[in-house]
Amino acid sequence: MGSKKLQVWLPILFAVVMIIGMAIGFQLKEKTMSPTFFGINKRSSLQELTELIKNKYVDQLAFDSINALAATELLQHLDPHSVFIPAAELSLVNEEMQGNFEGIGIEYRLIDDTVNVMNVVKDGPSQKAGLQIGDQLLAVADTIKVSGVKINPTDVRKYFRGPINSTVKVKFKRGNTIQSVTITRNLIPLSSIDAAYEISPGIGYIRINKFAARTYESFMQNLEMLQKKNIQSLVLDLRGNGGGLMKEAVDIADEFLADDQLIVYTEGEHAPKMEYRAKRPGIFEKGKLVVLIDETSASASEVLAGALQDCDRATIIGRRSFGKGLVQQQFQLSDGSAVRLTVARYFTPLGRNIQKSYRHGMKAYQEELMSRFSGIDSINHQEDSAQAKKVFKTKSGKIVYGGGGITPDSTIVFDSSRYTDNYVKLLVTNNLSDAAYNYYLNNRSGFELYKSAGAYLSNYQPGSSEWAYIVGYAQKNKINLKDVQEPLKKLVLLKFKSLISRYLLDTNGYFIIANNEDPAIVKAVQSLK
Repeated sequence: MGSKKLQVWLPILFAVVMIIGMAIGFQLKEKTMSPTFFGINKRSSLQELTELIKNKYVDQLAFDSINALAATELLQHLDPHSVFIPAAELSLVNEEMQGNFEGIGIEYRLIDDTVNVMNVVKDGPSQKAGLQIGDQLLAVADTIKVSGVKINPTDVRKYFRGPINSTVKVKFKRGNTIQSVTITRNLIPLSSIDAAYEISPGIGYIRINKFAARTYESFMQNLEMLQKKNIQSLVLDLRGNGGGLMKEAVDIADEFLADDQLIVYTEGEHAPKMEYRAKRPGIFEKGKLVVLIDETSASASEVLAGALQDCDRATIIGRRSFGKGLVQQQFQLSDGSAVRLTVARYFTPLGRNIQKSYRHGMKAYQEELMSRFSGIDSINHQEDSAQAKKVFKTKSGKIVYGGGGITPDSTIVFDSSRYTDNYVKLLVTNNLSDAAYNYYLNNRSGFELYKSAGAYLSNYQPGSSEWAYIVGYAQKNKINLKDVQEPLKKLVLLKFKSLISRYLLDTNGYFIIANNEDPAIVKAVQSLK
């Protein structure tokens, strides 16, 4: 009897459930079609404003530039290192971190509206095709002029870069002759290691200019090369290194630290604490180590220097580092652009916050770096009242400081008295660099007699004729050097000598010359003896 009742009422029950479901479905459809459901279709005031400008503004504007301007302005109000990257610039930005690019393999600079070849990558496409330092490029593909016209350096880069095995025809002037050559593009490495050599008996020297995809690999190759020369101590030069990939810095730190030692940790509001520790036996855990830093050493450089300082593994020499301790993660946007958004902060093993204060705004943040050159940057950071001068102690009892940047164990004071207005103008305007470049070209045959960095260092001493050339070159550009004092004259000639070596020697040779009378290098070597 019960089963018969069920057979009667079950279809009715299903029909009622179906009707109720349909009613709910129609109501849900109306709500989901509404612009207020979860706010999915609701446009923000920022979107409305950009659309309004696009459709109603008095002049025609590129919509992409409006979006870029809005994004950049918004990010600047967050922190100094969250940045918007337009789609057109993204590949170039990524190349720096990849450690290579596809092109013809030259370094160039625009001098008087002419593209001058300043360097040619060894064994690269341009060298194989016959281009030399000093060649002046006139045209690309016979029709595109790159000389005698106003041209953006970015446009020049576009002409020379392109897919591997593609070709580009280049017309250039060498001396008084005009020639043409076809260059086959290839993969061009961007070296992270500027120099690696035995700077003094038993003491190695390695200079890292950035932390890119293959920096750790290159570092290991150079360190192993130096170890074959039986070095017992090492100078690691991170001056001018603005950072890059943290992983590469962590891997290098691992080669100096014992297993499981903390190297760095990161933490943010939406990013849980993440620790990075030494994982393997390092190949240089016992030798003496000095790390050189300055005010332009930032981010991953500070991670490496901070870890080695906190763990009592290295002596840090130089000047307080920049103070960039914010971790960025890159996010791709739908229009091909990207944003590098700050997601966490770096902390050294002892818990020091590397990031300097930016609470006074972008302008003050940028000017803080320049203010350091007007006085001594003491360990108390007296010139920056925003610094949280927190004191930490390492296991050995050494005092280290928090509040932004890495404070050296031994400071090389910046001697602002040596840098007169005229000398600064010489450097900032590239006048001294251009003078060295032209002097080298005019006297190339004589310089090529020096077959090594050692021979050049010992035998070439710039004197009165070079000084007269520098004074005359500077005078053309309204820089007066006629009445400079002897100390500044000596400084200019030393810089002139090292700049010329850029064209005569490889990068390694250049730093052998440039390091010879560098106060930080001298102090580092003395501390290791």
